[in-house]
Amino acid sequence: MTLEQLYSDIRSGRRLTPGEGLFVLRNAELLDLGDLANGMRYKKHPEPRVTFVVDTNPNYTNVCNIDCIFCAFYRHPGEEGEYTYSADHLIRKFKESAEKGVTTVLLQGGVNPALPFEYYTDLVRRTIREVPEIHPHFFSTSEILGMAEVSGLSLREVLQQLWEAGLRSIPGGGAEILSDRVKKKISSKKGTSADWLNVMREAHRIGFKSTATMMYGHLEADEDIVEHLESVRKLQDETNGFTAFVPWSFKPGNTPLEKIIPHYATPTRYLQMIAFSRIYLDNIPHIQASWFSEGKKTGQIALHFGADDFGGTLLEENVHAAANFVNKTNTEECIQLIHESGFAAAQRTTLYGILKVYEPVEAAA
Repeated sequence: MTLEQLYSDIRSGRRLTPGEGLFVLRNAELLDLGDLANGMRYKKHPEPRVTFVVDTNPNYTNVCNIDCIFCAFYRHPGEEGEYTYSADHLIRKFKESAEKGVTTVLLQGGVNPALPFEYYTDLVRRTIREVPEIHPHFFSTSEILGMAEVSGLSLREVLQQLWEAGLRSIPGGGAEILSDRVKKKISSKKGTSADWLNVMREAHRIGFKSTATMMYGHLEADEDIVEHLESVRKLQDETNGFTAFVPWSFKPGNTPLEKIIPHYATPTRYLQMIAFSRIYLDNIPHIQASWFSEGKKTGQIALHFGADDFGGTLLEENVHAAANFVNKTNTEECIQLIHESGFAAAQRTTLYGILKVYEPVEAAA
């Protein structure tokens, strides 16, 4: 089958097979991918509007026992610089964030075996009770699997208790690349691709919504990219629990993997990932561009390559900072960046409810 025939099929709405997807990923010109992805984006979201969330991404602990070689953030127990915050400390941080207009807290940490399961459920309950302005978007799949191990509860029981505490959504971190060939090399203690998918499956069955993520630009091949997207697409067919897909590139600074992969992935590769994700993941509502992980200009361009969301303001972020990669913005600049890209800006909730629309000045006039 030719690229032209596949382009026609994509425009008509036919789903690509993994083999066809690999062929398109390897052979399509970047601007052709962008055009196809943009077409799909406007079919799903006809208005020239880009959403964003006012959020922050603190961490409750950097103690971790799974030693991923792509991570510069974690510390072992007793190591210099290790920390674990109390619930009181975190609630104070959440209140300070809420006073600054934050509506979502994306909270993650290391997998710290010293923390009892009650630490997590108590934190969720207190957040909802004491900082009602905040939507808790807490805990990656790795942390949830760690909770099951520490508590002796089943995965389902852990998720059910988090739900009963009031948690309603979880972030998609921990996926990296859903290819066990790659996972064995970069995160051998973290579990398999099936482990990540099983946490998401069980969470979606209970009623949680979540994002799906992908970290590329390290040891993966194009086949692994397609395998990852196929796994996400299949699970979404089954559960319809994913709200958005968020790809970002590996940041090598201060990581063990830096010796093998010393350079960032290129902006061209990022735009390719955004566009191809939009094309392949026909059942995922939103594709999130990242001003944060890829730079503001690249993030703006990604809004014309199939992305319809600009992520969050990230008042606080520590994981990329540990890898010497820092970008900062605020609500006003986020709106400005979206406007400069030719779109209205819409502040959203974690679950993509629209809170406020900011029309460009020209449109308002």
